[in-house]
Amino acid sequence: MERQLPVLKKIEISQLRLGMYIHEFAGSWMDHPFWKGRFLLTRPEDLRAIRNSNLRELWIDASKGEDLAQTENSKTEQQVAAQTDALLCAALQTERVAKVELNDEINRALKICAKSKAAVVEMFTDARMGKAVAVDQVSSLIDEIAVSVQRHPGALISLARLKTADEYTYMHSVAVSALMIALAQELELPAELVKEAGIAGLLHDIGKMAIPDSILNKPGSLSEAEFNRVRSHPAAGHAMLLHNPLISPQVLDVCLSHHEKMDGSGYPNKTQGQDISLFARMGAVCDVYDAITSDRPYKKGWDPAESIRKMAEWQGHFDAQVFQAFVKCVGIYPCGALVRLESGRLAVVMEQSTKSLLTPVVKVFFSARSKVPIKQEIIDLSKVAGRDKIISREDPDNWNFKHLEALWSGLQSSKKSLFD
Repeated sequence: MERQLPVLKKIEISQLRLGMYIHEFAGSWMDHPFWKGRFLLTRPEDLRAIRNSNLRELWIDASKGEDLAQTENSKTEQQVAAQTDALLCAALQTERVAKVELNDEINRALKICAKSKAAVVEMFTDARMGKAVAVDQVSSLIDEIAVSVQRHPGALISLARLKTADEYTYMHSVAVSALMIALAQELELPAELVKEAGIAGLLHDIGKMAIPDSILNKPGSLSEAEFNRVRSHPAAGHAMLLHNPLISPQVLDVCLSHHEKMDGSGYPNKTQGQDISLFARMGAVCDVYDAITSDRPYKKGWDPAESIRKMAEWQGHFDAQVFQAFVKCVGIYPCGALVRLESGRLAVVMEQSTKSLLTPVVKVFFSARSKVPIKQEIIDLSKVAGRDKIISREDPDNWNFKHLEALWSGLQSSKKSLFD
């Protein structure tokens, strides 16, 4: 069969219509809200997002979608615009119903975290005892996580980061599941693959059940033999799930390959580049982010904003496009990050802005100049452009802030787990 040649046309954003195939955006990935650059434009909300972006032009492929001339000939410009605007308004109303504020989702997310932890403990215990993992029992749980992430991604993802060191193995799986779901949604994967991504995150570290707790929870440095034992967990997890008929190939691959790196320096198989599946590349980013932001027996977790900065510097580790999509999920300054404003105030990030990654919603609470608490106030930095802005990330330890999470979550801190 003869391959059809592309018919590329550069058009203005105002000419873009549903049914067109986007071949390439004429701008930086920071200028538009999409991870992928080539797709058929079928969703009104996507058209609205593109129109509201900083883009001015893009390329369409008329061989794979509607042509500009076809669109204009089939309906008048006024008809097309009226129909599109009606669809956009309907989509916008749906989004407004679906989205909630952080404080409205926190308690629901807390209950989901607790339920998820209990499910992971049960599954991992079964795996340690050589029993088959009952994946069918977590299907509805993954749906709950997905809905919570849709309502407010910062709630469940940030709560799961507050795990205690001794529950790390279980809550890390919950956190990675939520991150995988958020990332899959950002990548606009089909609903069934979003669910598979959530299951993959929940089970990616199940192979650690083959490793003694004395090694997993060791407070000091691991010996070479112990480190090699830890590095065996991807293959062990893959083997545990291999013959389970309810486990998809995508989930299996994340178990096996979430420690592979794009430059081929990862493990267990030193797979590199595009030979690593998309799900495994997603798993690598989500796994590392939660690991480095969490308290462990041998180290304190890094601040989330500092973690994003450091991950961006690790050349050869992550797929660049997947990492960009991940940053759009959690933000350059994720929920819970401590930042200094140009006004001299310290603030904790509450949630992301829809306008820019650089202007999140923050809660100011401390004067960096006089070093005293100030009246707490929530500020949307996207609405005070030119009057205040973030000038740096800050390390909470340098300020001796012990319970920063109480400021953004409203939950009282304690040494006891939040999820028991």
